Amino acid sequence: MFQILSWTVRYLFIGLIYYFIYHIIKLIYLDIQQINNRQKKNFDSPYLKLVNRKESLDFEVQEFYDLKDVVTLGRHRDSDIQLMDKFISSQHAKITMDEGEYFLEDLGSVNGTYLNSTQIQDVVKLKSGDRIGIGQVEFLFVKEVD
Repeated sequence: MFQILSWTVRYLFIGLIYYFIYHIIKLIYLDIQQINNRQKKNFDSPYLKLVNRKESLDFEVQEFYDLKDVVTLGRHRDSDIQLMDKFISSQHAKITMDEGEYFLEDLGSVNGTYLNSTQIQDVVKLKSGDRIGIGQVEFLFVKEVD
């Protein structure tokens, strides 16, 4: 009886290990696929890349957002980047391009907009590698060097 229980526990444990390895490989594959999809588009324009794990958020969010001349972020359906986070205001922040440079501005949000973990009070210039935090979401600003 003890030997049967021992074998059962052993095979269950081995099965759990394989299940865990399968999910790790699946996550790696999906991440590589997202990066390849981004590269296939061959965009040279600046973009925002999600830093959070998508699974940890309780709302839909894309992995990449391409930036136009003016991009608004918020909960409102008219926002260019709509994020249904309860900690994000309906019109939370705006990213604007002026003379080839991008600037981040908080639009009077309740919980604030953060650049590299520091709350911004005024319009700030973005540089590649900056981390933009709004609500529970954190983005990486990426601008390819010419």
